[in-house]
Amino acid sequence: MSGDADTPTQVGIGGSIGWSLSGAIGGAIGALAFGLLMWLADPAVIETTLPAAYGLEAAGVTGWVIQLIHGAFLGLIFGFLVTRRPVLGVIRADVATDALARTNEGARVVAAGFVYGLAIWAVLPLLVVPAATGVLGTDPGAFPAVAPESLLGHVLFGTILGGVFAALVDLQAREETDVFDEDQPAERA
Repeated sequence: MSGDADTPTQVGIGGSIGWSLSGAIGGAIGALAFGLLMWLADPAVIETTLPAAYGLEAAGVTGWVIQLIHGAFLGLIFGFLVTRRPVLGVIRADVATDALARTNEGARVVAAGFVYGLAIWAVLPLLVVPAATGVLGTDPGAFPAVAPESLLGHVLFGTILGGVFAALVDLQAREETDVFDEDQPAERA
């Protein structure tokens, strides 16, 4: 990049594909790992229970497609959150603890992914899924919301998401201004 004030690196996030696509890719890869863990523990969760939550019949790879779509969407949300000023400020913060001071930004993004996975586990399968299936009138069957493999799967998802995101996005290129600030120059195509 040339260093002009209106390059994407100066007004946004560095990297060749941006935060949104990086989040979606990281989320899909994390969801694939999570789905594989769940499938190894109980194949019916992916093959039958996940489609049933949407009132769909178990057919072929339907559950896997739903799993990947969920992951990509949640990865997109992660990418958005991590690149906003409050979270990015925490990731970049100077810390007094020697152990944390030795970590780089990438490791902190992976840690943010771990925490995000925990948060998703606490909110989605424990609160949202039961409420949504009640409203939709569908029966997700024996969805293992509080099962150890569900917790492990969500943590695995978040950690992989954070790792892939950290590998694809250069947060060092982020200015301290918000990319949605109207006073910023427009990005070049």
